[in-house]
Amino acid sequence: MGAEKRWLFTLFSAAFLSLLFLLFYSISAFSSSKTFPSLVQHGSHYPPSFAYYITGGRGDADRIIRLLLAVYHPRNHYLLHLGADASDGERLGLIASVNDVPAIRSFANVDVVGKPNRLSFMGASHVSETLRAAAILLKVKSWWNWFVVLSASDYPLLTQDDLSHVFSTFSRDVNFIDHTSDLGWKEPQRFQPIIVDPGIYLARRTQIFYATEKRPTPDAFKVFTGSQWVILSRSFLEYCIMGWDNLPRTLLMYFNNVVLPEEGYFHSVICNAPEFKNTTVNSDLRFMVWDNPPKMEPHFLNTADYDLMAQSGAAFARQFKRNDPVLDMVDAKILKRGSNRAVPGAWCTGRKSWWMDPCSQWGDVNVVKPGPQAKKFEETIKNLLDDWNSQMNQCK
Repeated sequence: MGAEKRWLFTLFSAAFLSLLFLLFYSISAFSSSKTFPSLVQHGSHYPPSFAYYITGGRGDADRIIRLLLAVYHPRNHYLLHLGADASDGERLGLIASVNDVPAIRSFANVDVVGKPNRLSFMGASHVSETLRAAAILLKVKSWWNWFVVLSASDYPLLTQDDLSHVFSTFSRDVNFIDHTSDLGWKEPQRFQPIIVDPGIYLARRTQIFYATEKRPTPDAFKVFTGSQWVILSRSFLEYCIMGWDNLPRTLLMYFNNVVLPEEGYFHSVICNAPEFKNTTVNSDLRFMVWDNPPKMEPHFLNTADYDLMAQSGAAFARQFKRNDPVLDMVDAKILKRGSNRAVPGAWCTGRKSWWMDPCSQWGDVNVVKPGPQAKKFEETIKNLLDDWNSQMNQCK
């Protein structure tokens, strides 16, 4: 019995010493890491910042977190919107996952919409939520330069250091919005029918319904249409939300009864506003592959599309299936992002290893270091801006 007690005491002592070592190591590692954010500076002498509005529906919490980590940078601000069709448990799980990221806890630059409204497919409730998101982002952080709309099925094709570096080379009033006044088939099928979106007044989700009568195309303003995926300047969104002109509200009332108004509202406002119509670069900076004939959405990208996608010079791509292997290729080859980690940038100072996230420690967050993908993106922007400067790529 005495030998057994001595053996148990020895085992307990070894376990206690091991626990003490691990506790000491954890405290040392924690105390050596930078637990307070470095000062984020804003202004014309510093890299630009972005306000991201990332949306998803039921079952998309994991996809939203993955996308957030892929576009995360301490200089940006993020608003995550998990639709009303998702459960409260999903929303709480999303918040918990956000708080698990050390940098996000320190920089406090990610918010989650706590009470989302119902959205009807193809209805005006989508525009309403986007405007609400822009208003929130203007309220909580007014220093960002561009508003970027992403969905859970999107993914970046460059790092935030790449994006910020290239966007620092031109005016911060430029808007990237794919647009045209050639309505084509959309005129009789999208703009002349009158629809009602029950999502703006009913608590339950309901599809749009059509009125029996149609209406003529407006002549008090010119209607434009294009991609719903936009990158808009802060100055333009301030005009839309708090504008000194009634144009944004007039067009909002009109587009309230249009099919898929997110493909026309911002486009028509900006191209009818004298202050902003010459700030439009005709591109959404997205890589998409459409079926022939095109469907409502581009086809899902996969590993067969990787080479074309990586060489496209686009900032973002869509759409992807959940956890498709091509996303792992983008993470490994372009973003250099580890599993459940943010994309490393010049701000990350931790050691690169399988057990340590380099972005759990940070230095100067006002410095960016572009990588190889920035060169392709810079060439894309140069070509777009050449067209813009020649007056060939503006509202027409």
